[in-house]
Amino acid sequence: MTKTILAVDDSPSIRKMVSFTLKSAGYEVIEATDGVDGLEKATSNAVGLVLTDQNMPRMDGLTLIRSLRALPQYAHIPILMLTTESSDVMKAQGKAAGATGWMVKPFDPAKLIQVIKKVMG
Repeated sequence: MTKTILAVDDSPSIRKMVSFTLKSAGYEVIEATDGVDGLEKATSNAVGLVLTDQNMPRMDGLTLIRSLRALPQYAHIPILMLTTESSDVMKAQGKAAGATGWMVKPFDPAKLIQVIKKVMG
């Protein structure tokens, strides 16, 4: 069974790169343009992992993670942050919000796939 990943990023070029990388590894990808769009798509689709940016209009990544973690179906779904933010303070906020992991852009496609395989099992 194909695993579906929700990729949330306001940058069309990043979404395209992430989507290409994930689809090349055999995953199905749903793209969302910001946290609000991501939350809507997460609640209307069966998603096995969420990959989100932090800095987005309408709803940022930390708010998205908190919103998803409040839903019973997302209590144990891996959520990875993929962002330009790299400070320890932001990473601590991500962990407190419920992020499974934190990756800093620009991303290495091979490392992204490696991390996703590890957290999805």
